[in-house]
Amino acid sequence: MVGGLLGFIGMSAVAGLLVTAAVTPALAVTGMAASDSIGMFENLPSYLEIDPLAQGSTIYANQGGNAVPIATFYSQNRVNVGWDAIAPVVKDAAVASEDPRFYEHGGIDLTGTIRGALMTALHRDVQGGSSITQQYVKNVLVQKCEAITDKAKHDSCYHEATKTTPERKLKEMRLAISVEKKYSKDTILLNYLNITGFGGSVYGIEAAAHYYFNVAAKDLNLDQAATLIAMINNPNNLRIDEPANKVNGAADGYKLTKVRRDYVIDRMAIHKKITPKQQAEAKAAPITPAITERPSGCATAVQFAAGHFCDYVEHVIKNDPALGKTSDDRYATLARGGLGVYTSLDLDLQAVAQDAVSSRIPPTRDGIDLGSASVSTELNTGRIITMVQNRPFNNTSVEVPGTTAVNYNTDIGYGGSEGFQTGSAYKAFSLVAWLQSGHSLNQVVDGTSNHLSFSQFHNSCEDIGGGTWNVANDEGPGGRYSVLEATAESVNTVFAKMGTMMDLCSIKKAAESLGVHEANGQPLQSNPSSILGTNYISPLTMATAFGGIANAGKVCTPVAIDKIVKLDGTELPATPSTCTQGIDPKVAAGVTYALQGPMTHGTATAANPRDGIPIMGKTGTTDESLENWLVTSTSKIATATWVGNIQGSTPLRSLSFDGTGGANVKFYIARQILTALNARFGGDAFPSVDNSLRYGVQVQIPDLRGKSSSEARSILDDLGLNYQDGGATDSELPSGQVARSDPAAGSSIGKGSSVTVYTSNQSLIAVPNVVGQKQGEAQANLKSFQVTSDSTPTQDKKLDGTVASMTPAAGSFAKPGTPIKLTIYQFGAAPPGNG
Repeated sequence: MVGGLLGFIGMSAVAGLLVTAAVTPALAVTGMAASDSIGMFENLPSYLEIDPLAQGSTIYANQGGNAVPIATFYSQNRVNVGWDAIAPVVKDAAVASEDPRFYEHGGIDLTGTIRGALMTALHRDVQGGSSITQQYVKNVLVQKCEAITDKAKHDSCYHEATKTTPERKLKEMRLAISVEKKYSKDTILLNYLNITGFGGSVYGIEAAAHYYFNVAAKDLNLDQAATLIAMINNPNNLRIDEPANKVNGAADGYKLTKVRRDYVIDRMAIHKKITPKQQAEAKAAPITPAITERPSGCATAVQFAAGHFCDYVEHVIKNDPALGKTSDDRYATLARGGLGVYTSLDLDLQAVAQDAVSSRIPPTRDGIDLGSASVSTELNTGRIITMVQNRPFNNTSVEVPGTTAVNYNTDIGYGGSEGFQTGSAYKAFSLVAWLQSGHSLNQVVDGTSNHLSFSQFHNSCEDIGGGTWNVANDEGPGGRYSVLEATAESVNTVFAKMGTMMDLCSIKKAAESLGVHEANGQPLQSNPSSILGTNYISPLTMATAFGGIANAGKVCTPVAIDKIVKLDGTELPATPSTCTQGIDPKVAAGVTYALQGPMTHGTATAANPRDGIPIMGKTGTTDESLENWLVTSTSKIATATWVGNIQGSTPLRSLSFDGTGGANVKFYIARQILTALNARFGGDAFPSVDNSLRYGVQVQIPDLRGKSSSEARSILDDLGLNYQDGGATDSELPSGQVARSDPAAGSSIGKGSSVTVYTSNQSLIAVPNVVGQKQGEAQANLKSFQVTSDSTPTQDKKLDGTVASMTPAAGSFAKPGTPIKLTIYQFGAAPPGNG
């Protein structure tokens, strides 16, 4: 007792300073003091300024011109409310039970403090006596710690804010007096009710009222209000959503919570806040919670078919350096900042797109593992209008068949996959490089060969090694096609041959200039087979690239967020879309022109809505039809649609979806989506294509006859034409000399076109002139040939037996053994008559 008393006396020496400042509200509020020691309370730390508390953020999408909430994120389930939004009975319960002299003291309840100090001294421990203002200060200090994302720093901060030492208690008192000097009692009480924890992640009276009783704070009745205020005393043990807090089963209800609740009710009666009748009725009422969860995260977005889009928005925020230094900082901003995140998603069009996918590609199917996705972006803004896939969003630990947390539309760093091979949809970038290198769309390319040596290719980016590339066409044979025709019909061998006529690196750079990248973050490959789409790319990236082509070469990075609004109405600077001129507008117009072919008369006609809106696009099918693509764009909206294997190797051509072949189902998915998009956004005519890109710079083919093959190659190179070896052909020229070209000498073709050059095998000899010779002499001179003859009458005896004519004519060239027909004069034969 003596030691305890001495400890109390020692503590009182410090507490005397507090008594000086807090003995009456007048001293604390007006600044009057009995000594200069009041100066220690003058400055209030900035972190105790009453600012909006941590609140959840809401993600909105567009529906019918209105912003509709689709998901909420919070680390603390809190909804700040104003004074009038809280029932008076709540305020009375808090003051009566927690700090009955709240409106009388200046931040510290002197009576409670002395009692607590005495108990501390006697028990060598810190006891209660905290005023509402002190509790508010402690909560603010704890909330300051909660905002720290670094775990070690968070834990250290929390320890300092909650440690049970006299020093911490004195600091709390000092800050409480400073708060009271600046703010009114009602303001402090309001913020206390908004900041206080009610168990678990529930903070603030409004969220507690909704969670525990499914009512607003303004509608709480007496026993409900008393129950919630009772829980403040020990939230973890008194919360009424935990079965473990029930005693002896439901019959006894939440016994410990009821004891504390009844204490609150009794304190309200003692302080004349309620009548004895109200006291009795409230204490007789059972505790009957109506637990109402407030989901955090993207779970609620699933009902809008927007779970994966919501997840993408979350990843965008985590990856946006404009919203914080680290990913954890950015998520903390989302989970605590009370933000309004207004997105670009159109829920009406989203519903159409989801139906188009879900009605054709089920989330599960026995024996196979298929996925499907479609995403649409707006040209010039990059805004994502729709983002759907066949499997609903599920990021819980509970595995549900037919659901997934993987977003098939996006890169792996944004919640997506590692991408999918695009097949021939990648040919669009070959077209860009083709036109950039001076070739033209009507240039004819020989795609008859199915086997191309790696030595025929050039790549300034990387060493492609050796070997042979065996190329097959998805449909139909190879042959000679204009690039326009080959694009419409997606002729692989033609595009493979085009790859030998330009730098492979230029195709990679063309793709990169349009924002194309592998979904896993690795560099694009530029080996020969990449021409036919072996890189793994996300649908969102492909839509962005095709939108850039259709947008006169201007590429706009995809964005999902239109604006982020803080609680005070100001906006956070979320990173906007960045638009860059990826390729020359003339080249873009040429590629757009070529890509209209597949939609109007080529491989993708089944997907064309035929609604008068100009549209371009390209199909893509990988080996064994494991992946299927259609990427399109109007002048307003670009769309990428994909169907393919998630795992396994089931050929889509072997499948049928309600009577639609697996290789064609993408067309009907896309057409439904495109029809709705075109109805909403419309579309303008695409820019006209420059004739130089359609036909190229015309070059006249020179006469190469008699030249060596090396001389012919050099001549064609100088003219900007490509030498194509046609092999040996029958000719009278010395072996190895050029016999002819195709197109022939004197023809005009586009610069960059190929000229097939044929060299002589020296197999032809000249046919001698035997006209006028006797038949025997003529036959002797034609011994290298197979001679036949017939006769023609003559009245001139001198001509009898001589050659009148020969076929083929003298001076022509023919192979030995070639038939030659002689016509011989015959004297005395009757001339032709008239009847």
